[in-house]
Amino acid sequence: MYKYSLILLIFVNFSMTAQVTDIARVEYTYFPQRDSDNSFKRVRAFLNVPIKLNDKGSYLVPGFEYRSVSFDYEDMVAFSVEDLDRFASYELSLGYTFKMKNDWRFAIKGGVMAASNFDTKKLISDDILYSGSIFFIKDRTDNPSNKPWRLIFGLQYATTAGRPFPLPIINYYKKFHPSWTYSVGVPKSNLKYLINKKNVIQGFVTLDGFYANIQNNKEIPNPSSPGQPDVAEDISMLIALAGLGYERFFTDHLLAYAYGGFTVLNDIRLRDVDDNDVLTINDENSFYIRFGLKFKI
Repeated sequence: MYKYSLILLIFVNFSMTAQVTDIARVEYTYFPQRDSDNSFKRVRAFLNVPIKLNDKGSYLVPGFEYRSVSFDYEDMVAFSVEDLDRFASYELSLGYTFKMKNDWRFAIKGGVMAASNFDTKKLISDDILYSGSIFFIKDRTDNPSNKPWRLIFGLQYATTAGRPFPLPIINYYKKFHPSWTYSVGVPKSNLKYLINKKNVIQGFVTLDGFYANIQNNKEIPNPSSPGQPDVAEDISMLIALAGLGYERFFTDHLLAYAYGGFTVLNDIRLRDVDDNDVLTINDENSFYIRFGLKFKI
């Protein structure tokens, strides 16, 4: 579980680097569980607002992201699941970026997130997570005569899983043919084919998931220790999937997209205060769909 927590830690707060060109997005995700009536439904929206500071390429980028997860938990279990049916997260972030020499750009970002089932109808300290990242971007995408490419690398730290050290982040993009591009990194790698200026298809592998506090900690019966239940304090989901995607551009900056795939890793767990597993909800691989609208620069 330790290595999964590290991957989730990178994923949850990776939005500024993974969406380096995205200004706004609204999307819906549906993820049923195989051999079960369980399902996850998520609505997600975010907005980044680049504020130009000078003519030398310096920007301040405040951002806001909202996620709502509906969990239909139908498995027969020996505890109440009434307060595990809905989770939400709200994140405020602030980034700063400026140009360096030789097409390099430096960026730094800090954020605070509240992620919880909010069962008490109020915010408590365990709901709060903090994150910070620094990274460098080498951007040659404005040079179409020389096979445009972009490299992002840096360090990410977050309190999500209580790990006291930063983790590396990296992503590399290249257009190696007039109709073909690829991107390698976390949380998504893909190979895209540009049918024309308005239609794009892709094959991809990606990570998805969420993390949230359970405000009224959940007692989970432990068959090996009758009368001494385990206590679940948070829920985490990490999935890795492969699939196909389609993008339709309405303008140079506005597009609709739809992705569908099948999971190759499905890790959904209730965990205690020390991040030890209390209950695996379901680890059967299943299909996954996601679609939405986004505006990008």
